[in-house]
Amino acid sequence: MFLHFFFGFIFAFLGSITPSMLNMTALKISLENGKKELNNYAIGVSLVVLPQAYIAVFLTKHIVENPSILESLEKVGIVIFMLLSYYFYSESKKSKIQIETNEVKKENAFLAGITLSVLNMFSIPFFCGIIATLDAFKLFDFEVIHVLFFILGSVIGTFYILFLYGKFANFIQKKTGKLTKDINIILSILTGFVAILSVIKLFF
Repeated sequence: MFLHFFFGFIFAFLGSITPSMLNMTALKISLENGKKELNNYAIGVSLVVLPQAYIAVFLTKHIVENPSILESLEKVGIVIFMLLSYYFYSESKKSKIQIETNEVKKENAFLAGITLSVLNMFSIPFFCGIIATLDAFKLFDFEVIHVLFFILGSVIGTFYILFLYGKFANFIQKKTGKLTKDINIILSILTGFVAILSVIKLFF
C-alpha cells in the first residue's frame, strides 16, 4: 500500500514539476491573491485528480481491448488546449498582471482550480501511461485498496507541487523578472505548444 501511495505521489509531483498551465496559474494566483487563495486553487485542482486517476486505472485495464479510447481523449484535449491558448493570448492583450496583491475574490480560485483541472484532459493519458508501465514491471496491483492508495498519493502529490510553486512565487518572480508580468502570454504559449505536440504525436 505504501509503495502504491509513493508511486502516486512521486509521479503526480514529477509530472507537474515543469512549467505547465496548472502550476503557472498557481504562480499567478499566489502573486495576485496570496497564499490562501493559492491553497483554494490547489485543492480545486487536486480534487479533480481523484476521479481522473480512477478513470485512468479503469481505462488501463481495458485499453488493450479498445485502444481508441485514449486517441479520442487526445483529440478532445487538442481542441481544449487550442481554445485555452487563444483565451490566455486574449487576456494578455487586455492588461499585464500586477505583482502587488490585489483584492481577493474568494470564490474564484477554487473554481478556477476545478475548471482548469477538468479541462486538463491529458492528465488521464498521463496516469494511464504510468499505470501501464508499472503494471508491465509487476509493480501495480489493481486491488481496490492499492488503487485507493495510488489515487490518494496522486492527489497529495499534485497539491504539494502546486503549493510549492505558490510558496516560492516571490522567489521565482525575482529570478524570472518579466516572466510573471507576462504570465498570460506564457500560458498561451505553453498551451499552444502542448496542442501542437499532441497533433504531431497523433497524426504523424
